[in-house]
Amino acid sequence: MISPVVELADDRFARRGLRLFLKRDDLIHPELPGNKWRKLKHNLGPAREHGTVLTFGGAYSNHVRATAAAGRIFGFATIGVIRGEEHLPLNDSLARAERMGMRLTYLDRASYRRKHEPDVIAALRREWGDFYLLPEGGSNAAAVRGCAELGGEVPGYDVVCCPCGTGGTLAGLAAGLGPGQRALGFSVLKGGFMDGEVARLQRETYGERRGDWRVEGGFHFGGYARTTPELDAFADDFAARHGIVLDRIYTAKMMVGVLALAGRGEFPDGTRILAVITG
Repeated sequence: MISPVVELADDRFARRGLRLFLKRDDLIHPELPGNKWRKLKHNLGPAREHGTVLTFGGAYSNHVRATAAAGRIFGFATIGVIRGEEHLPLNDSLARAERMGMRLTYLDRASYRRKHEPDVIAALRREWGDFYLLPEGGSNAAAVRGCAELGGEVPGYDVVCCPCGTGGTLAGLAAGLGPGQRALGFSVLKGGFMDGEVARLQRETYGERRGDWRVEGGFHFGGYARTTPELDAFADDFAARHGIVLDRIYTAKMMVGVLALAGRGEFPDGTRILAVITG
């Protein structure tokens, strides 16, 4: 499934001699859009082999919902371990995951921070039996390989941009780009740790750091799922200009960052910029 690329006519870029394109990964699949499909694609084999996938996420996690959809579509059971306490009625995201067959369980926030430690995983296996473990956000070596295919789909662009939540998309994208191309990731979380996560995922997948990439950490607008009037106004204006709705968690933050860097003269005249709408 190769998503379309569209060029945007936007005077804020054109007057600086720049061309802006969007890679519409959000159109790949209604239930498995964008980087969710790319991350899950190479995890489907072991998921089917084990018969059950267990993964982690917050109460509004798109990854949790996409994993539930993949289980329904491709025929394996799914368990979602949700951060925090259960709140009833379920929000729309978790209710949808449950309707698609996902069994939900909860970890208090202190335990959730330790979710990858052996004793926490062992306790989950005692409770739920054997399962294929998929990290929060779906970012593992198989996911990086899936996202590397994205890099191979975008020849001819000088800079390719994506939002970063767990780092898997940028790790793969950068590894898959060709000579002379560079990748820019825009972290939607504060804390300054995303560079380390991207590098770790590349080493886990390839044994080394690959590609020309960096993470921009100044456009998180307060952290994950946080927004501000400035961000809301930008997203509303972008929709009015281009007829494309950007989500506030990921893609709106990326596009604010791309525009800010253009305004600072980050991109030379004639640069072809591609921004990935991850879905």
